[in-house]
Amino acid sequence: MRNLIIANVAIFIVEFVAGPRFINFFGLVPRAVLQNFAFWQPVTYMFLHGSIWHILFNMYALWMFGTEIERTWGSREFLKYYFVTGIGAGILTVFSSPSSPIPTIGASGAIFGLLLAYGLLFPERYVLLNFFFPIKAKYLVLIFGLFELIVSFRYTSDGIAHFAHLGGMLVGLVYLKLDWRLGSFKSQVSRSVTRSRPRLLPRKRKDEDSAALEREVDRILSKISKLGMESLTEEEREILERASRLYGSGGQFRSH
Repeated sequence: MRNLIIANVAIFIVEFVAGPRFINFFGLVPRAVLQNFAFWQPVTYMFLHGSIWHILFNMYALWMFGTEIERTWGSREFLKYYFVTGIGAGILTVFSSPSSPIPTIGASGAIFGLLLAYGLLFPERYVLLNFFFPIKAKYLVLIFGLFELIVSFRYTSDGIAHFAHLGGMLVGLVYLKLDWRLGSFKSQVSRSVTRSRPRLLPRKRKDEDSAALEREVDRILSKISKLGMESLTEEEREILERASRLYGSGGQFRSH
């Protein structure tokens, strides 16, 4: 998260010095992507911003939501999710207006993806809306999601890429609901439990313990998928940590 903020600020300074040509080349121009094969633009547009307030708001949101998510998932999974939602939002923007010559810039697609993940991971946690009004994260996600859905189809000339915001949330929802992250961890833990053979335990006892741990991990991962990390008891967190140590994941999955 810290490195992403540094990269965004550094590129914003370069963008300010370089001028409009820089934005036209690295911003997301749907017509250029499809007609001129500017396939780098769905990635590079995420690091460009239109004003100091634009980048300040996005970096504040990245810090506010990204800190907890990175601490929970680990840096590698956090970074992968950030780029999946940001690039996915860009691709959806391209196909929603394929002939548009207007560049889209900003990290908002990825930021809205992080907002969705935060609401699913910490649904009961309070967030200050507009710095003053406390609201639960799950309701904040619903409000922003409905707002972007409405304005994406009603206000198309206000200079804001509402469809990119909505696209980031949609891609994030698909990513999380398909259980790619948890499914990958589940298969890793299952393989590690199968390979683990304690020398001091009889074979039958070892198999029984491994099977019991697998069942517990399956149950806990299913609970996380439905209710979020905050629903876990202290004992369930310890079970996940023990399973992670057996695999030797090096901290890629950390409960919080």
